[in-house]
Amino acid sequence: MTATNANSGIEILLVEDSEDDIELTTEALAVSKMQVSLQVVKDGLEAVRYLRREGAYRDTRRPDLILLDLNLPRMDGREVLTEIKQDPDLRTSPVVVLTTSHDEADIHRAYSSHANCYVTKPVNFDQFTKIVRSIEDFWFTVVRLPKEE
Repeated sequence: MTATNANSGIEILLVEDSEDDIELTTEALAVSKMQVSLQVVKDGLEAVRYLRREGAYRDTRRPDLILLDLNLPRMDGREVLTEIKQDPDLRTSPVVVLTTSHDEADIHRAYSSHANCYVTKPVNFDQFTKIVRSIEDFWFTVVRLPKEE
């Protein structure tokens, strides 16, 4: 886990296949008071490769926070979450499930798989922006994260 510092800013990995939701998240973070670098991967398999720094992602920085959709191509978010939390090098990475699913089974499975929180995406732009900013504020001004070893 990378601790946030003034020189490098905040690194967020968004795992999302919806272009609209990518755009909304990008816009919500663009007005941040903090220096945020948003990286995007559009399927679960790429997310795992990114986090494990494989192939083209060899030189990437470990994200300070992962925003994970559940419904993804190639490997769904439920499987990605399980991969993250079972990997000793990744398990301390905070994962916010950010999804449209209201399904109680998805909520229960996410927490059973050690998601740090589960947030249902609002459909309204202003509410979506408020949620993303709240997530950012909580994880980077309230919470203390471990440094990468």
